[in-house]
Amino acid sequence: MARRNDHTREELVSMTLEQVKNFLDQQPHHELSLRKIAAMIGYVPSTLVNVFGNYNLLLLHAVAQTLDELFAEAAAEMQHVSAPEDALRRLAYCYLDFAQRHPYRWQLIFQHTMNGEELPEWQAERINSMTGMLEALIRQITPNKSDAAILEVSRVLWAGVHGITLLSVDDKLFTAIPVDGKALIDNLIDTYLHAWQAEA
Repeated sequence: MARRNDHTREELVSMTLEQVKNFLDQQPHHELSLRKIAAMIGYVPSTLVNVFGNYNLLLLHAVAQTLDELFAEAAAEMQHVSAPEDALRRLAYCYLDFAQRHPYRWQLIFQHTMNGEELPEWQAERINSMTGMLEALIRQITPNKSDAAILEVSRVLWAGVHGITLLSVDDKLFTAIPVDGKALIDNLIDTYLHAWQAEA
């Protein structure tokens, strides 16, 4: 068993999150525990509590790592677009693709709860960056709309894309023939944006 001073705090954080990431590549987070993670890196559970604060915050760091990767992929996609409508579509595709490649890591983002604790600022900033990217695209598409309207439509579109992604990842679309999640996203974006832009 490793001792606390065998690695720096930064090394312990990196080792731990890498093991959690590897685990979630194969299994859901409810199969994980503080004791399992500690055993993976050769430390006792109390060491991880000293480093992260508690198990809940350890998982939140894993969520933050996933969000960072998702944001980086989304930002890279935005480098290859010429119009905000195209960017919006690519952003939605990126969300779906990421979830399909990393279903257990993606699920943890939405299944993790703070259990009454306040969300740390560093995590709130990540969420704001993701939602802000979506809001900025909506604002470019319809610059004459109010901030409140842009916020509302961004959440409607995100909720729709999230629902399609969730059902696609869980294979719960219940269709007799295969349905492409991206085709559903196209339908959602085209139909909703057309109706929204047509409003006086």
